[in-house]
This record gives sequence, C-alpha cells and structure tokens, in this order.
Amino acid sequence: MAGGDLREGEVTLPFDPAAAEGDARLVFIGTIASPWNDRATCPHNLREARERGGGATLFIDPPYRPGLVGLDGKSHIVLLYWLHLARRDIIVARPNHADSTRGVFSLRSPVRPNPIGLATVRMLALDIETGRIEIEAIDCLDGTALIDIKPYLPAVDAAG
Repeated sequence: MAGGDLREGEVTLPFDPAAAEGDARLVFIGTIASPWNDRATCPHNLREARERGGGATLFIDPPYRPGLVGLDGKSHIVLLYWLHLARRDIIVARPNHADSTRGVFSLRSPVRPNPIGLATVRMLALDIETGRIEIEAIDCLDGTALIDIKPYLPAVDAAG
C-alpha cells in the first residue's frame, strides 16, 4: 500500500516490499473476528483494546484444527497476524505520539516491511472441533488473517 502522504521526516524504501519476490511462503491458518471495522476506530495497541472491551474470536480453518490439540488448559496464547492494510514502504516513521522520527524497527507500528502483528492474549474458550477460540481482546481489524498461534509459556516468554 505504498504512496500517500508522508509525515515530516519520514523516509520510504526505494522499492515496495509488497511487490518484491521473496522466499517466505506464508499460509493463513484462519481469520480474526474483532469489533473493529475501520482503521480510524481500531485500537492502537492491545492495552487500548482491553480497555475498550468487546472481545474477539479466532476462526481456524479446518485443515489446521488438529494443531489446536494440547492448547486447552492454557490461559494465554501468542498470535501472529497479517496487517494487510498497513503501508510497507516506510522505513523511518514519525509516530503521532512522538516529536521526532524513528526507524520502524524501534516501533510497534504496523507500518513496516513485513506488517506482522504480535499479541499475547488471554484465551477465554477453545472449541477444537469447530476451530473457534474466544479471546479477551485484539488490536486488529475484523477479518484480519491469522498466521500462527503459539502457547504462552511464562517460564520461557516472560522478560527476565
């Protein structure tokens, strides 16, 4: 989604990563149903999503549902999802909350060469047969593609 207005000081790549050929061959394993239907009202982060409430549901496609076995009993899961409407050509950005520019790898913004969202969420319910997972909250648009699910393991994942 290259093009459009840039904020003062922002720098774009000399190419559009969305058009570049690469070696990653991702498959989407399902979709995320969230209460957020447009970018203007979508929360900027998971903390904001939790504060605003609404919950969300993951729908896992049938071929991937056996991969959910063993996830029951976990309190939290880590999600990776594809932020399909994010620009991919900006490499130095000027966030609304900052008074200077920053490299995208120092930001949590979806604007980056590979717009992959990451969230650790509380799992409320799991139905392996239907591939349905209810979660507390999420900070992405309704219909966002889900890339992966991992169990959150406090002994491994908590920062030391």
